[in-house]
Amino acid sequence: MQNPTSFLARGLLSSLVLVAAVASPVRAETIGEVSTVFKLIGPNHKIVIEAYDDPLVDGVTCFVSRAKTGGITGAVGLATDKSDASIACRQVGEIRIKQPLPQQDDVFSERLSILFKRLRIVRVVDAKRQSLVYMTYSEKLLDGSPKNSITAVPVGKPIPVK
Repeated sequence: MQNPTSFLARGLLSSLVLVAAVASPVRAETIGEVSTVFKLIGPNHKIVIEAYDDPLVDGVTCFVSRAKTGGITGAVGLATDKSDASIACRQVGEIRIKQPLPQQDDVFSERLSILFKRLRIVRVVDAKRQSLVYMTYSEKLLDGSPKNSITAVPVGKPIPVK
């Protein structure tokens, strides 16, 4: 016979995993990194390369490189990363648009500091040129950065727009 506490714990864990899978936002997949500054204590400063699959467009992945602050503040999540980022979105499979797209939409957002800064990726539909344009930039609570990077993916057929 099973221990009731063990049975309850497994049921609770299964429920939490299911909720996390359903409720979790689109997250970046880190595919590489390069150290840029050695830090004696804590992780080095680095440039990370992350991949984001567009949640509404199958077959499109955006690759973003960005600075990540190391040291003690970076290790505990209190550092504010620099606003420099670069983006390249590419067709990685057959492009399938799951539903009509908004003309402009925030596709991804990732926190870069504990309170004030976010990395954003925006998708803009260029219906005339049958292309999807992606832009990355950072946003602060009080003062955003004009530093940005854009890329475009040709779809080659009409794009349904909301």
